Amino acid sequence: MARRGALQPPAEIRRMFDRIARRYDLMNRLMSLGRDVVWRRVAAQAALEHAPAVVLDIATGTGDLAFELVAQGARRVLALDFSRAMLRIASRKRAALRAWNVAFLCGDAMRLPFRDASVDACTIGFGLRNLPDYEAAIREFARVLRPGGRLVILETTPFTGPLAPFFRLYFDRLVPWIGGLVSGDRQAYSYLPRSTAAFPSAAELAALLRSAGFADVRYRTMMGGTVALHVAVRGAHLPDAVTAAASVPASRERRQLGPGAPQRA
Repeated sequence: MARRGALQPPAEIRRMFDRIARRYDLMNRLMSLGRDVVWRRVAAQAALEHAPAVVLDIATGTGDLAFELVAQGARRVLALDFSRAMLRIASRKRAALRAWNVAFLCGDAMRLPFRDASVDACTIGFGLRNLPDYEAAIREFARVLRPGGRLVILETTPFTGPLAPFFRLYFDRLVPWIGGLVSGDRQAYSYLPRSTAAFPSAAELAALLRSAGFADVRYRTMMGGTVALHVAVRGAHLPDAVTAAASVPASRERRQLGPGAPQRA
């Protein structure tokens, strides 16, 4: 399969999320008819099945999946995103919820500021689709996971099946219109259906996970096949391409990441 990634460069996607941050949660509820809450609950349950000590939530946005992990018993959650506007909202929600075992960091999901094999589980909810190289991102997730650690990916998936025309009409026409009214940014919500259509199918994503050294890869689709939940276990040995790109010493992590070095929100 040809290398694939987000339809827009990272800087543009970051600016887009900064613009829509204030209405992001509301739009998620409206677009999914409230089902996104259930999907995150299912994703958190999958991530916590073996009681991981440290969970990394990548592309955390306003923190909904991180907070769901805590609600279901996670002891420590590291939640990373590259949008400072989203993280400011996440920090306010943390204070309201008193979820002090969630630590928010601003950083790059493609170069995670963590040692090799340093976290017990990774989650990413509706964020992989926005990264510039899906395969490289998955390999980076594998790098920071301990052997036997679990990766959980919750993501929209290309529409197929008999209901596909209905979903395309809804996401191509209605969602951008609602997004324009609610957030004032119709362009941002026109990006959603285009990025979903260009994303790998659930089966293709499973193949990417296996090629990155994950085992026991399984997935399920929800809401008429519009959303997929993938669960995979990091194998004991990673492919050479993963290990060769890894291992930034801890003392150099922040410096090598440059201006985007992680900072607590």
